[in-house]
Amino acid sequence: MADEVQQLTRAFSGLGGLGVDEPTMVSLLARWRKQPEKRSGFRKGFPGFFKSHGEIDRCEEEYMLHLAAEFARFKNLMVLWAMHPWERDARLAHHVLHQSHPAAVLVEVACTRSADELLGALRAYHALFHHSLEEDVAYRARDKPYCNLLVGLVSAYRYEGPRVSEEVARAEAKALGAAVKGAGVGGKVAEDGEVVRILTTRSKPHLVETFKYYKEMNGRRIEEDLGKSGEETLVEAVLCLAAPARYFSQVIEAALRDGADHHGKEALTRVAVTRSDHDMDEIAAAYQEQFGNKLEDAIAAKAHGHYRDALLSLVGAHHQQ
Repeated sequence: MADEVQQLTRAFSGLGGLGVDEPTMVSLLARWRKQPEKRSGFRKGFPGFFKSHGEIDRCEEEYMLHLAAEFARFKNLMVLWAMHPWERDARLAHHVLHQSHPAAVLVEVACTRSADELLGALRAYHALFHHSLEEDVAYRARDKPYCNLLVGLVSAYRYEGPRVSEEVARAEAKALGAAVKGAGVGGKVAEDGEVVRILTTRSKPHLVETFKYYKEMNGRRIEEDLGKSGEETLVEAVLCLAAPARYFSQVIEAALRDGADHHGKEALTRVAVTRSDHDMDEIAAAYQEQFGNKLEDAIAAKAHGHYRDALLSLVGAHHQQ
């Protein structure tokens, strides 16, 4: 019985991981039928979930909320997966503006979708919430230094062809360098009009070239310099526009860390669902290059149950039960 109690405790707690081990729970439901003493032993052996309270072992409210969130991970993944991509992006954006989700989610929607995909999300936002996304961003983020940047990003309909003017890219790299240096440490590069214009109007191939020239001129990648100024939203925009696989691999790594917060963990579901049909192979390669581990192995080690299996399916792994 002790082994079974440990199995069930691990299934509930996930040993600090993501999701719960539903198959083990179901198996023990059958094996423990008409054996209430086993459930009593489980309650006494799981002090994190139950606390002695007179004649009963009472469920701890905080752990019940934690457990509800872990059970919900698989459900939330499947709901997101089933949605039309335009509706999904519209709802993700709405959560940023009305439920205090991180601005990075809005940056992802604005910067990693194609021009037509972003336009579709804007149309879905109109239909669902009876406002334009642009007006909601302008109003909700009006006190943020990156407000104009976000409005421009969600409003963009970028050229998606291959043509790039090397001369213009070089000139704009110089302009970006001047803006970064002019702001100094703790400055607000995101408020610079030229920076906003370049990031919100230029094609992604153009920006890749511009950032390449920036590094040649300054000896560092632009996101490294922007990171010193503490402008996280601007760094996220640069990476999403020019190096999305590297950006998403970093988001996944942060989600899998011990001690990741609620929004950080939620990002794992979001990235797996939204990128599975697009660039997941590139994200997996970037993850292994940066962190020295296969993405599917990192997920299998941290996630549990149906949630783990769904994640592995979305990243293209062939996981053996």
